[in-house]
Amino acid sequence: MSLEPDISRVLAGRRFELIVIGGSAGGFDALLTLLPALPAGFGLPAVCILHVPDGRDSLLAQLFNERLALPVREARDKEPIEPGTIYFAGAGYHLSIEQDRSFSLSCEPPVQYARPSIDVLLESAADAYGAQLAAVLLSGANHDGADGMAQVRACGGLTVVQDPREAQSPVMPAQAILRHTPDLVLPLARIAALLPLLEKP
Repeated sequence: MSLEPDISRVLAGRRFELIVIGGSAGGFDALLTLLPALPAGFGLPAVCILHVPDGRDSLLAQLFNERLALPVREARDKEPIEPGTIYFAGAGYHLSIEQDRSFSLSCEPPVQYARPSIDVLLESAADAYGAQLAAVLLSGANHDGADGMAQVRACGGLTVVQDPREAQSPVMPAQAILRHTPDLVLPLARIAALLPLLEKP
């Protein structure tokens, strides 16, 4: 498959070990486009985080497990991150990634009015994975994720932001673009085409 010049340039010489995808309002529909693009046997783990209200069980892992070729489950405290698995952040806890590349759950106060917070997850993943992290920020109605994406970029990771012009809620991707210069700003269809390319043959 031939790559578009901008994507080819950004991916040249890079290898990734984790994908993190964050979103809020409109993010669920966006994930319905993105995650089915990952084929059976895709080797990288992906951690997905959407804003889920406190006091309500998250059914995201269950809903997507019925739709995807890869195993899907909710991230559990102290669980090592396994290849080829899609994880979802649960409700009521911040999800972060430790240096040993396992998950950690905490009840610290909300960040940007959210728990789980995209910023918390992205900043911890950037510290643990550095240049081997690929981060994607989708549609959303607040500023959560902007600081986290900036941290990913500062640590050498890949930052991909959904084009705000097509996002159901443009605030989140627009704020990320204002906070730092992403590697790629793409419409959803092009992000879906990009994700399988993050695993090097």
